[in-house]
Amino acid sequence: MLELELFPFANSNKIILDLFQAYFDARKNKRNTINALAFEKHLETNLFALSDEIMNRNYKPRGCICFIINKPVKREIFAADFRDRVVHHFIYQYISPIFEKTFINDSYSCRIGKGTHYGIRRTDHFIRACSRNYTKDCYILKLDIKGYFMSIYKPLLYDKIHEEVIRYRNKIDFDLDLVLYLLKVTIFTDPRTQCRIKGSKNDWKGLPLTKCLFHVQPDYGLPIGNLTSQLFGNVYLNEFDHFVKRDLKIKYYGRYVDDLILIHPDKAYLQYCISEIRYYLKKELQLILHPDKIYLQHYSKGVRYLGTVIKPHRIYVASRSKGNFYTAITKHNKVVRDHKPTIEEMAAFQSSMNSYLGLMKHYKTYKLRKKYIHNNVSTWWLNRFYPFKYEIFKPKQKSVRCK
Repeated sequence: MLELELFPFANSNKIILDLFQAYFDARKNKRNTINALAFEKHLETNLFALSDEIMNRNYKPRGCICFIINKPVKREIFAADFRDRVVHHFIYQYISPIFEKTFINDSYSCRIGKGTHYGIRRTDHFIRACSRNYTKDCYILKLDIKGYFMSIYKPLLYDKIHEEVIRYRNKIDFDLDLVLYLLKVTIFTDPRTQCRIKGSKNDWKGLPLTKCLFHVQPDYGLPIGNLTSQLFGNVYLNEFDHFVKRDLKIKYYGRYVDDLILIHPDKAYLQYCISEIRYYLKKELQLILHPDKIYLQHYSKGVRYLGTVIKPHRIYVASRSKGNFYTAITKHNKVVRDHKPTIEEMAAFQSSMNSYLGLMKHYKTYKLRKKYIHNNVSTWWLNRFYPFKYEIFKPKQKSVRCK
C-alpha cells in the first residue's frame, strides 16, 4: 500500500529529472539566445511549472517565430519558444530509442553517428560495391519528394507513432499515456495560429507554395525547425524504406530526409522502381514524387548528393558550397577594408573559415582550399592567424572504410 502511495511522487521525480536533462540538451548551441537566457534566469521555477502542466495534462505550446532563410536553399522556418524546445527534447529522449531499433542503417538524417558525411561515404561505397570497384556497369537513381514536410498527413503520422510505441509498451520505463498525450499536442497544434512573423512579407517571394506551411490543407504539414519534426520525418518514411529494401530488393539504398538514392546494375529495373515508388508514396503516404527531380545516370557521370559531387575515385564539394565559401571570405575581407576588426569579428572569421575548411577537408579539395585562401583571403587575416595559415593544408588522415 505504501508503494502505491509513493508511486505518483516517484513518477513526478522522474519527470522533473528528465525535464532537467531535456533542458540541458535543448540549450546546446542556444544558451546565449534571449529565450534561453530568460528561461535559465528562473530555471527551477520554470521547469517545475512545466512539469506541473505536463502531469496535469494542460500543457499548451506557446507562440513561435516564423522567418525565411536563404541558405543553403530558401526555406520557411518556425522557431519554437525555448520552453517548447525543452518539451521536444523531453519527447525525443523517450521515443527515439524505440524507433532507432526499427530504422534501416542507411537513413541518415537526425541520428547519432549518421549525418551527411556518413551518407556521402556510404553512397560512394555503394557505387564501388555495385560496380565491382568501377569495373562493371551500374546506375544511380536519385529521387526527391515534393514539399515533403508540408505534405505529411498528421493523423497518419500519429497512428504510425502510436502503433510502434504501443508495441514496446512492455519494454518502456516511462509513462506511456503521458508521452502519447504530449505527442498528440505537439503533432496537432497548428503553429500558424500564434506565430510572430520576423522580417517582411517580401521575404516569402520566390518560396514555392509546396514549401510554405501557410498554404497547406488542414491536418497536413509539420513545421521545419523543430527537433520532433526531424524525428517524425524519419518515422513517416520508415515503412517506405523497408518497402524499397524488402519488396523492391534494392540492396544499395540510402535516404537523407526526402532525398532518396538507389544504385543497381540494371537501368531498366530502376526505371521500373520509379513507377513503383511513385505509386507507393501516393497510395500509402499521400506523398508526390517530384517530377523535375528524377536523376538516372551511369555511375561514371557522377551524382550530386548532400552537398557533394560523387565521381569514381573522388568526391568534390558542390558548387553551392564553394560559392558560400567565397561569399564568406568576401564578407570578412570587407570588414578589414572598412575598419580594424573587433575581437568578435576576428572570432567570427576564424569560426567561419574553420567551418568551411573542416567540411572541405573530408573531400578532394586540397587545391581548392589552397587557391581560395592564398588568392582571396586578405593579407591582414593571414598575418593575424599565422599558425592557421599552414594548418589548413595538412593532408587529411586516411579515413576508415564504411562497413
